[in-house]
Amino acid sequence: MHRRSLVAKTSRPRAGRRAPALPPPQRRLPSGTIVAAVVVAVFAGVVIAYAVAQNRGSGDAVPGVRSYTGLSRNHVTGTVHYPQTPPVGGDHAATPQTCGVYTAAVPNENAVHSLEHGAVWLTYRPGLTADQVAKLAALVKGNDHRMLSPYPGQPAPVMATVWSEQLSVSDAGDARLRRFVARYTEGPQDPEPGAACRGVGTPTG
Repeated sequence: MHRRSLVAKTSRPRAGRRAPALPPPQRRLPSGTIVAAVVVAVFAGVVIAYAVAQNRGSGDAVPGVRSYTGLSRNHVTGTVHYPQTPPVGGDHAATPQTCGVYTAAVPNENAVHSLEHGAVWLTYRPGLTADQVAKLAALVKGNDHRMLSPYPGQPAPVMATVWSEQLSVSDAGDARLRRFVARYTEGPQDPEPGAACRGVGTPTG
């Protein structure tokens, strides 16, 4: 009798203490739901990256730039008659003009080959003041894909040309020139990325 009372007494939970709660059962997501979430996240990342790239490109756009299409890229010999002055592309000589600063005009056909290799070609009317020419030279020196030369008969005092794109300005200090040079040196218009701007000619700087 005394033993049964002791067993009953010890098996009864103490007052004021609760039994530990069991963790709720974990629910596993269906594998299809996980795959769908991953696909949505990847797609959203692609959309965002594309939007950023588009905004960045439009923010770099230079006002006043004219674009040209349908430019041929054949190697030819002899003189080519280009519709633009200076030319923005088209058939050209087999050897590019070496980039750098020139004090005399360079052949169109070689210069156009340099444009095909991603070069920026700055040109000016002969008679432009020395301080203006110095500003243009400063944009060219130190980069092996930029070229400067006088160009008799061009329609504006200063012009900046790359393959398929051209900018005309009246002053070498125009801020658009610096933006043009920065954007288009081996830029998105370059038909042959990575090609060297070396060949004929000996630049002075």
